[in-house]
Amino acid sequence: MSNLEPKEVFAIFEQIARVPRPSKHEEKISAWLADFAKQHNIDYMVDEAMNVIMRVPATASYEDKPCIILQAHMDMVCEKNSDVNHDFMQDPIQTYVDGDWLKARGTTLGGDDGIGVAMALAAITSPTLKHPAMECLFTVDEETGLTGANKLKDGCLTGKQLINLDSEDDGQIFIGCAGGIDTLAKMHYTAVKAERKDLFPLRISDKGLMGGHSGDDINKGRGNANQIIVRFLFEAMHTDGFMLAAINGGNLRNAIAREAEAVFTVAEKEKENLRVRFNEYVATIESELGDIEKDIQLNMESTDMPQSFIPTDKATRLIQALYACPHGVVAMSKDMPGLVETSTNLASVKMKDGYVEINTSQRSSVESKKHDIKNKVECALALACDEVTHGDGYPGWKPNIHSPLMEVTKKAYQDLFNEEPKILAIHAGLECGLFLEKYPYLDMVSIGPQMIGVHSPQERLSISSTGRCWQWLCKTIESL
Repeated sequence: MSNLEPKEVFAIFEQIARVPRPSKHEEKISAWLADFAKQHNIDYMVDEAMNVIMRVPATASYEDKPCIILQAHMDMVCEKNSDVNHDFMQDPIQTYVDGDWLKARGTTLGGDDGIGVAMALAAITSPTLKHPAMECLFTVDEETGLTGANKLKDGCLTGKQLINLDSEDDGQIFIGCAGGIDTLAKMHYTAVKAERKDLFPLRISDKGLMGGHSGDDINKGRGNANQIIVRFLFEAMHTDGFMLAAINGGNLRNAIAREAEAVFTVAEKEKENLRVRFNEYVATIESELGDIEKDIQLNMESTDMPQSFIPTDKATRLIQALYACPHGVVAMSKDMPGLVETSTNLASVKMKDGYVEINTSQRSSVESKKHDIKNKVECALALACDEVTHGDGYPGWKPNIHSPLMEVTKKAYQDLFNEEPKILAIHAGLECGLFLEKYPYLDMVSIGPQMIGVHSPQERLSISSTGRCWQWLCKTIESL
């Protein structure tokens, strides 16, 4: 990235990309941030959660201006294509440039939110930027639990204005976000063996889907690999000799499932007929998804005979529960046209030792609707699962259309680019709602450069947009 502009930002992002930083495993990146502060003689602290807070004094003539907080999260979503050999706990991200895009080879890039961290660090170490006193807050585990924001102690921050650097849309200011809650379901079973000798084993799989962020991309009509597999299993389970041996799909609760597979049997005499039905199903899916999922690959092939199976009654209920479980947009906002109000994501289905584990995530900008969709998901999964639990969830961030910081940020963009930025709320979750619980006086905005395909190996970061966002951030800070 040495030739990319702005060099001060991409030089730092290149270093960040070398540091392993999966969610819930931020030891190395937290330590790297502490070392960065030491190397640059920046006052810092690391709290019990491994959040890192840095502080720098105001530059000349800005001493009487209010302190500004820059905030980003240090963890990244770790997704890779199944044919890629990459250990997120050890290996650096392999980046490359493709035109205006910075990409990674077969994995997530970590632009979400490594580029936000890089811009904040570039700001507090800039020798030319004029600014009031600044605090930088780098949080852990934003992607899988908002743990860092949850565990942030009162009194750690002194600023009253906060710029969150975790958005992914060029020229847009976000002033609100959805709240969310996760659901975990388990179906325990005692494995059985096949009693019939005339069974033929098959493996069905789908891959090549776009996937993406379960908030930002949920309304884009993309396929969910779990749904696609389960929909055919529902048809196949009415076939003579059907027994389900395995089902696995998806990975992270905040990513739309891109790949899934299942292993099952049918009677030998039924395999040709099922093949015809499968070919018809493939044509149906391709017709329904149209031009959205151009690279989808649906396959059914013979496989080795499994050693054990899920009991038929439980397998039937599991397929029914997964088929009934909602996924996608539930309602659109009545207040902000084009904004998703409520959604749910059938994120992952995993075979464990003696049970099947199902993860879903629900989002809504209306607190009561968040719990309503959570309850509907519970009702569907309870058809098969003996254990359904919900996480603590996190609050939404109610838009403040009279925000002074929003006005400064808006004017800075207008002055730079001679056009108005869009003022929006986002369906994805941001940590701002939790900050507001602890610091109710905070005035906040969220901005960021253009990224596409986050939470998937298709993640890419616009280089030119990063340059514009860096100019915008600097102009906003200087304008305070």
